Amino acid sequence: MENNTIKILLVDDELDILEFMEYNLKKEGYQVLLAKNGKEAVDIAKREKPHLVIMDIMMPVMDGIEACRQIREIPELKSTIITFLTARNEEYSQIAGFDVGADDYISKPIKPRIMLSRIKALLRRINGSEISDNTSIQIGSLKIDRESYLVYKDELPISFPRKEFELLSLLTSKPGKVFTREDILARVWGTEIIVGDRTIDVHIRKIREKLGDELIKTIKGIGYKFDI
Repeated sequence: MENNTIKILLVDDELDILEFMEYNLKKEGYQVLLAKNGKEAVDIAKREKPHLVIMDIMMPVMDGIEACRQIREIPELKSTIITFLTARNEEYSQIAGFDVGADDYISKPIKPRIMLSRIKALLRRINGSEISDNTSIQIGSLKIDRESYLVYKDELPISFPRKEFELLSLLTSKPGKVFTREDILARVWGTEIIVGDRTIDVHIRKIREKLGDELIKTIKGIGYKFDI
């Protein structure tokens, strides 16, 4: 999908932030829509059906959390990606955002290159990077073969224990998506055994030892995501 076919809705009550983001996104060729509060965002989203919504949390009339909740209730916007703008280390807001269906967050103050990089990572899901093959996942030089439980990096096979493999398989199924600890525990360990957060951390550390530290990012207080 070309940039000029992608609609991005920006939502913030601070005009200077809207103008700043609009300028940088239009330079990249994206279609940009603007809203000053959550209520406007919901109305515009219903009408325009954006591919991506970037939204502040603290706003008048309707805050970002409620706006996200309402957008997620609209069937035709089920695939719309929603990311929040949050102050640095504002963990409570990030958790609240994920609880109502947000996909990610971007920290303020906003840096153009980082913002554009995060947006491109999110939009890869729309552009077809999200893996639908049930037997294998291919991301760059990394291949995950679900039938053989093998991972190939630069065509060299790497053997993973079952839980490490399942955790890596989950994270790579949606590059850029943040998986909460609760989601990871439910989907990798299920009801087999009661485990704690430390168990996830240990498995992540072992995966990083084999693949490198740069691929899996820690989202403090939330969980993990696979970055590309």
